Amino acid sequence: MDYGQFCTVARGAEVFGERWTPLVVRELSTTLLAQRLRRLEEIGVLRRVRAGAVWEYRLTAAGEELRPIVMALGHWGARWIGSRLKREQLDAGFLMWDIRRFARLDEFPAKRVVIQFLFPDARRGEKRWWLVVEDRVADLCRDDPGHELTLIVESSVRALTDVWTGERPAEDVVTAGEVRVQGPASDARRLWRWLGTSVFAPTRAARQPAGATA
Repeated sequence: MDYGQFCTVARGAEVFGERWTPLVVRELSTTLLAQRLRRLEEIGVLRRVRAGAVWEYRLTAAGEELRPIVMALGHWGARWIGSRLKREQLDAGFLMWDIRRFARLDEFPAKRVVIQFLFPDARRGEKRWWLVVEDRVADLCRDDPGHELTLIVESSVRALTDVWTGERPAEDVVTAGEVRVQGPASDARRLWRWLGTSVFAPTRAARQPAGATA
């Protein structure tokens, strides 16, 4: 969107309002379109640097200054915009990558932990995922890594999304049978402490009822 104005608010909105900009600033991802990354490089939000045999995109000082704006936008959305997503908005892949990025690695035991996630209602190719955490490093796999499983989590995409975003407590979806956790009871109890929730979940969980005033 081009507002055709010299006002700094308008010009900033041109950049911030473009598709992908907030997501790029929140966390760079190799799945984003190369064209979009090049555009952000052109306007000075990203810079491309050599990392061994590959190139990586990193935020510039200008990009870093956008980070608190992006976070504020996320908290605003968590508080004021209903998160009951339409079916077409549910995305098992995005959910699992978010969990992988923000899993509480310090909470995991010293041993290797392998959690298989099963989403019977997910799109084809996104029904099975493996989260492998070892030596304080988390890896996400779409193919069986061949390790012994610690836990199996079977859930609808919506149920686990609700837990992750703070829409509903984990205890509620487990009690309702919408999420089933298989494995040693001690590990099953620790699961939610290991995974944690979205950075915006506390804001969503503490939201005011619709129509309430601050």
